[in-house]
Amino acid sequence: MSGVVHIASPSAWAEARASGLYRADSLADEGFIHFSRWDQLVDTAARHYAGVPDLVVLVVGPAGLPFRVENGFPHLYSELPVSAVTEVLPLEEALERAAAR
Repeated sequence: MSGVVHIASPSAWAEARASGLYRADSLADEGFIHFSRWDQLVDTAARHYAGVPDLVVLVVGPAGLPFRVENGFPHLYSELPVSAVTEVLPLEEALERAAAR
């Protein structure tokens, strides 16, 4: 699996940088963090984040992380180490990159 992406709030990312681990609300609620492949990002953003301002996209190099692909989407059943994040993009920039792939 090449890089995967996760949409987050800037405040959640700031907390992760301070602690070294990213914990999405879904980890507590559902037991895993939702990710998307690049080709799924546009639909994911439209379906779940329409109208939500100021989001960022965490680009994750999945090597060594225990992702499970379920219903076509990558899930991580643990906290995400900040060191696994290779890039952080504003959502709009990530959407443009995804559309160009």
